[in-house]
Amino acid sequence: MAYKVGFKAPALDEFANLRTQVKWQNPDDEILKTSIENSLFWVAVYDTDKLIGTGRVIGDGAMYFYIQDIIVAPSYQKQGIARLVMTHIENYLSSTCSNGATVGLLSAYGKESFYAQYGYIKRDGDVLGFGMCKFI
Repeated sequence: MAYKVGFKAPALDEFANLRTQVKWQNPDDEILKTSIENSLFWVAVYDTDKLIGTGRVIGDGAMYFYIQDIIVAPSYQKQGIARLVMTHIENYLSSTCSNGATVGLLSAYGKESFYAQYGYIKRDGDVLGFGMCKFI
């Protein structure tokens, strides 16, 4: 099936609904709106007018880029939509990043091999140290 791919941010309510479908908590609307607007790049996948997948890049646009919110609606998973999103993100990064830039992401547990096919490596502590994060 052919889906429509766009490169602008989805509407706040669409994005919040997609996050809810995969059981992610949403911050209040103002925080979510600011987060959406401050992204560097978006991929939004639609089945007709229904948002079914997203992915975005955040960061400083020069040295550091971070892949965020690779989400596919549960009823559309395992149909290649995440791969479609990542292909567009990788194309953006290839055309935007300079030598020496760092691209990071946090993988959902068990999804590491999906990102490994794009060249992302697990930080196992040997060379780079372990990755860390803090949730507030």
